[in-house]
Amino acid sequence: MPAQDTSPTPAATPPSFTLADIHSILPHRPPFLFVDRVISLSPGKRIVAERELRPDEWYFQGHFPGTPVMPGVLMVDALAQTAGLLHGLTLRLAGDPAAAPGFLVLASANVKFLDLARPGDVLTLTATPGITFGGIHRFSVHAMVGRRQLVRGELALAERRVEP
Repeated sequence: MPAQDTSPTPAATPPSFTLADIHSILPHRPPFLFVDRVISLSPGKRIVAERELRPDEWYFQGHFPGTPVMPGVLMVDALAQTAGLLHGLTLRLAGDPAAAPGFLVLASANVKFLDLARPGDVLTLTATPGITFGGIHRFSVHAMVGRRQLVRGELALAERRVEP
């Protein structure tokens, strides 16, 4: 009887995606690009990305002077961009030449704002897919800073194919 291999399974290698990869999927550009890097990707299942909140971000100047916080709507946009990256990178890794359709936020459901994001924080953005119907995709999303959950909810994104 052959000996059973008891060596540890090698750890998954985190994906290496550049800002150029993110730009190739998302149409957003600064100051409306809210994803800095992809931390982990399980194609079609889950993505974790990050956004560093720099003290000189334009929205901190007026929201709110003396006590700056990231507007909740921008945290939701960061989560929508993260969900779009999950879909787009999954298609790209599967060899889809179209890579990804553009997405528009169609709806949000049960979005809860639980804490504030401040200058210097690093948002950890997570999206997992739910049901898809035609060109409409649902995602469960949440944003955290460290162990603090800031936002959670569901987003529906609608595909928007861009003609060349």
